[in-house]
Amino acid sequence: MAFYCENKEKLETIHPINEAYTEIANPIKLYELLVDLWSKETCAFRMQKDWKKENPSLGQCSITSFLTQDIFGGEVYGIKLEDGSFHCYNVVDGIAFDLTSEQFSYPLVYELQNPQSREIHF
Repeated sequence: MAFYCENKEKLETIHPINEAYTEIANPIKLYELLVDLWSKETCAFRMQKDWKKENPSLGQCSITSFLTQDIFGGEVYGIKLEDGSFHCYNVVDGIAFDLTSEQFSYPLVYELQNPQSREIHF
């Protein structure tokens, strides 16, 4: 698991809020499923030309963060990037985690600022 989380042991305490998703026990299990599902087609349109199997989480932050919210609840926040766009991540039960952080070659600063909405990203 190469994704960011301030306390990965606590991720095991986060469970689905909807019975339809009970087979996905926690965000770690979701990450394990998504690594094999991310593709050029699920990548943000503006980044599809740069997507590679070697960096599967590239361009997957919005779809992944809002799917994570559907399954586990919580909030989606964004880190403002140099190009003015926002990189999305999740906060559930006070635990910040970013299932797509490995796409970056530099560390990100996770502050509970810049709430994100589906309307902005989709």
